[in-house]
Amino acid sequence: MININVFSEEKAWSKRLKNRDLFFQKICKAFPKKYKFSKKKVTLTLLLSNNKNIQKLNKFFRKKNKPTDILSFPLNKKVRISKQTYLGDIIISYNFMNKPRSLNKNFFNEKVIKIFIHGFLHLLGFDHKKNKDYIKMNKEETKIYNSVISKIK
Repeated sequence: MININVFSEEKAWSKRLKNRDLFFQKICKAFPKKYKFSKKKVTLTLLLSNNKNIQKLNKFFRKKNKPTDILSFPLNKKVRISKQTYLGDIIISYNFMNKPRSLNKNFFNEKVIKIFIHGFLHLLGFDHKKNKDYIKMNKEETKIYNSVISKIK
């Protein structure tokens, strides 16, 4: 089972996601069996942020002085899921998710689901620096996303 500690430092998130904890719990419950980690206690922290704050983190940790859509900080490089595992932290920028501002609620939610899955896979050790890794990660992202969308809608 995946437990997500959701925090927000950007008020605009609450306008788009009425019950953010439930929203992200539903996503994880709709994951394919392989990523549900049943009979285990897997935890991660999610910070719903904005461009200003994510830029500070990106500059400090990655030496890139610009905002980004998502940052993932895995606790360990090699992940071994045991009975109790803390995966790490994910930070998502509201400003990136809300582009264009005319985005309706469904598209906004789909965008957030997609980027959350992306960050989740980073916590599990997936990367996209090399083309073969990109292909592998993209395949997993698509598999998880399709599973989530088919169960949530």
